[in-house]
Amino acid sequence: MVRTGIANLPLHGGTAPKWLFKRMVKLSEGIIQVIIHEYGKDEFLKRISDPFWFQSLSCVLGFDWHSSGCTTVTCGALKEAIKPEEYGFAIAGGKGKASRKTIQQIEKIGEIFCFTDSKIKELQYCSRMSAKVDSAAVQDGHNLYHHVFLFTENGKWGVIQQGMNSDTNYARRYHWLSGFDSFVADPHSSIIGKKIDEVLNMASKNSSSSQKTCVDLVCENPRHLVNDWASLTRLETQTTLDEINDSNNHSKHVTCLDMPRTINWNKMREIYDFQPKNYEEFLSLAGVGPKTVRALALISDLIYGEKPSWRDPVKYSFTVGGKDGVPYPVERSIMDEVTEIIKQGINQAKIGYNEKLHAFRRLKSVR
Repeated sequence: MVRTGIANLPLHGGTAPKWLFKRMVKLSEGIIQVIIHEYGKDEFLKRISDPFWFQSLSCVLGFDWHSSGCTTVTCGALKEAIKPEEYGFAIAGGKGKASRKTIQQIEKIGEIFCFTDSKIKELQYCSRMSAKVDSAAVQDGHNLYHHVFLFTENGKWGVIQQGMNSDTNYARRYHWLSGFDSFVADPHSSIIGKKIDEVLNMASKNSSSSQKTCVDLVCENPRHLVNDWASLTRLETQTTLDEINDSNNHSKHVTCLDMPRTINWNKMREIYDFQPKNYEEFLSLAGVGPKTVRALALISDLIYGEKPSWRDPVKYSFTVGGKDGVPYPVERSIMDEVTEIIKQGINQAKIGYNEKLHAFRRLKSVR
């Protein structure tokens, strides 16, 4: 059974000092060298996609465990440290403007790895879809501002991306690892962040019936959809305060109040002409964003009775437990293994004595 809980990542402004980032790159390169040599590229990809391992690595490299910056700065250091030609492993993308260069960088690195055009397009699709899912299908109030796509010369891949909520000043990190069945059936390896009471998750297996209804809706003449949407946005469909206090009606009426007020009907006609075969194909279409996804999900729920998942998919980041037994006792064997792997990497890294000493001290505090 998957263990779940909460990990908070408050937004921290500013940038990492140059002296620290320089040492983070140097130390991370040494750790990468050892892990790839001892365990292989696929295993390193698997470990970096694990939220606890990633968090531990960030701490060892010198970042606060609870800072949103541990994601962006650690990924930046890893990207600079990893040389695709040498390791058969690469990272594309980054924070802000750098994230928009991901597709071009995948193509460039794919040529270094001698990938076929179809393989490069496949990886580019995976990058786009992982971002599309976390920006449109999972509506948790966090806007993506960081996206890195990690992949090996064997074609395995992972994603580490992060969104921010400017109202709460918290971040949320999304971990992906290739090998799942579908982009719209619980594809994440983990999601880290402050838990939210109600999240529209159209990428959940529990939303499969709603997904099918949404596809049926867009494949019918848009005139029917216009009528459905209009019936839910008329004044008489809105709730009263008495109805809000009625627990039996609460979820239905509150979600109705969140119905988007505008919909791109030209885009709906384009989707109708395209006739998507399934929900993933629908979601992958250009121009299908959060408003379109939400409107169709609510119509599916309130008119046709097919409810989407409103459960927050966030998962706990501390896979080894807490020292006080909360939320469960420390699994010492797992923690010892993680610690030993990072310790081995530090010990064999090509860095100076002082850097090793500081890293070991940080590793001790993580333990």
